[in-house]
Amino acid sequence: MQLIVFSSRMGAPRQVQLGFRHVMYAGLMGIMGMVVGAVALYWFTFNYATQIQLPWLQDIISAARREEVKKSEEFIRNNVDQMAKNVGEMQAKLLQLDALSERVSGLAGVKPQDLRSTEKPGRGGAEPLSSRSLTVSELQRELDKLGKGVENQSDLLTLVETELFRAKLRAKKLPTILPVDAEFNASGFGWRIDPITGRGAQHEGIDFIAKPGTPIVAAAEGVVIASETHHSYGQMVEIDHGNDLITRYAHALTLNVKPGDLVKRGQKIAEVGSTGRSTGSHLHFEVRLKGVAQDPAKFLLAEAPKK
Repeated sequence: MQLIVFSSRMGAPRQVQLGFRHVMYAGLMGIMGMVVGAVALYWFTFNYATQIQLPWLQDIISAARREEVKKSEEFIRNNVDQMAKNVGEMQAKLLQLDALSERVSGLAGVKPQDLRSTEKPGRGGAEPLSSRSLTVSELQRELDKLGKGVENQSDLLTLVETELFRAKLRAKKLPTILPVDAEFNASGFGWRIDPITGRGAQHEGIDFIAKPGTPIVAAAEGVVIASETHHSYGQMVEIDHGNDLITRYAHALTLNVKPGDLVKRGQKIAEVGSTGRSTGSHLHFEVRLKGVAQDPAKFLLAEAPKK
């Protein structure tokens, strides 16, 4: 590109040769000048708008501010709606947690009202050197953290409830309640003088002195595997409690169950009598583990859970 420059002082015209790079540099400088000018105008306008009494300028500034306020309100509203939703979900989780806590405390034998307190927990500390209000995002993070903590507590209580329930089921299958409303003061477990032969013999159970017709109940839940007359035990009942644990109730007057019956803990299964090899009205009670006689007192004297 060639430019011809005329001057009044010079008679002959002057020619200037412009290359492509000169044109590009000039274009870039022009664009930069426009950008800088626009930024300067924007800064000057919005910083000194209150001093410039131009109606059209005031309208532009007001419209821009209204748009900013609208965007801010929409942002806050969306965040508040989300936080309200999170609070609602957390309230539902807390209700579930309360119900779960009542079930767990019931299994543990603790009254739920004993664990509740209407007083606020004590909290405190040194006065902070500086403080500030939480931002919306910070408050949202705290709510999310609190919700996660509630979920973790719910999972933990569910696990505890499962274990307590299993323990309660296992306890129901242990013969820990008296099979008859009487004291086992007739004859204990172990070596004794046989009341019929007068010779030393192993006594594989405990004898309960009771009047004829006194109810005999299952010391634990299980399945009846025998309800029959035995030449030594007389009329007797045997209950299988699982895990190779069996209880035997002998010398009964009457039998109230039959083989295959599922009996509950404390359910009546027979009545006290003096059948078989017996010298008087009483209940002979045995506990056998894998066929080996165990001392029933070790089970009966154990702290039994509530029914």
